[in-house]
Amino acid sequence: MEKYDISKPVTLKKGVYKLNDEANFNYQLNRVINWDGGRLEDVQKISGKIKNSADWKRELLALGDEAMAEERTQNAIAYYRMSEFFMYDGDPDKKKYYEKATALFYEYYADYFEGEKSRISRFEVPYEGVKLPVMHVKPEGSSKGTLLLHGGNDSYFEEFLFSLLYLQERGFEVYLFEGPGQGGVIRTQGMHFTHEWEKPVKAILDFFNLSDVTIIGVSLGGYLAPRAAAFDKRITRVVAWSVFPSFLDVIIGGQSPALRKMFYFLMKLHAKGIINLIFNMKAKKEPMIDWGLKHGMYAYEADCAYGYARELAKYSLEPIGDKVAQDILILGASRDHFIDYHMIGREIDMFTNVRSLTFRLFTEKEEAENHCNVGNGSLALDTICNWLEGLAQ
Repeated sequence: MEKYDISKPVTLKKGVYKLNDEANFNYQLNRVINWDGGRLEDVQKISGKIKNSADWKRELLALGDEAMAEERTQNAIAYYRMSEFFMYDGDPDKKKYYEKATALFYEYYADYFEGEKSRISRFEVPYEGVKLPVMHVKPEGSSKGTLLLHGGNDSYFEEFLFSLLYLQERGFEVYLFEGPGQGGVIRTQGMHFTHEWEKPVKAILDFFNLSDVTIIGVSLGGYLAPRAAAFDKRITRVVAWSVFPSFLDVIIGGQSPALRKMFYFLMKLHAKGIINLIFNMKAKKEPMIDWGLKHGMYAYEADCAYGYARELAKYSLEPIGDKVAQDILILGASRDHFIDYHMIGREIDMFTNVRSLTFRLFTEKEEAENHCNVGNGSLALDTICNWLEGLAQ
């Protein structure tokens, strides 16, 4: 197999494309291209064929096989990795293609990790019977600071390879890790999510003996990173790479005010049967809700929709917001299909004791309007770096 030429400068792709009528399929297809190494021309030719999870699996696997046959390994990694995204938990192909994509990744990008010119060290940090994988980079010359970077609800940390290298080139030392519920920690080691993110973060900070750290949490990391900072003062700055006041607010944020009110009323009444009935009826009509519910129940160890909602209720900044006393930067997106950025007011109100708070909203004109600014990652990373450099001054 050919290897990636690591002498190339790190560049992040830019662009937002209309590929599918369903918002989440459209977003994930953009993610395949911009973050995972896919090609626009490949994705365009299959995007219109995807109407449900089975279509997604079939079309992405076909692209992966085609790319492998043509010795386009970088593209194949993207398609195999993301093929398993909408596979249902329990499908044997889910783990199979996760492992295939991961093995290809470390073969193809091997020169980053081994040899004379290697840039990245890999570690495994023991944590509650599993091992948390970590990538570590140091900048050339003196460091502008230490960053601890992690993903969110459905991330795997290989996806952030070029973000890691980009931050290194901007002069930062970076530790990138996967925690419970993410990537291989759930797929191959079987550890589910915890809302107490300070626990895996403590394991990382202890293992490397770190202090004066900036934590950067992507997507659900917009909750997880501030949560860790609330309980561990070795974290001195926080970047929440998504507005995320509470998981339940995010999940039902797209519903009407009346429906949201009814949902919270039913939750207060512990109306398990009614909530299960409503969600199951919605899941039968809408493939995305069906997949989201089943995947969520698996990732958060719940046996029904009500149990899942109860679990997600723990992921709220409200009870711990006043414990966050650091500088915090929150990044939002004007057309995020997951998260209504208008919730930022509520979130700001939760952070009553922060040293400083900065909110940056990215827009369509910047090609950064979608979730986690997938259309313009370099702009988001530059914003983070500039904020940190400003604080240092």
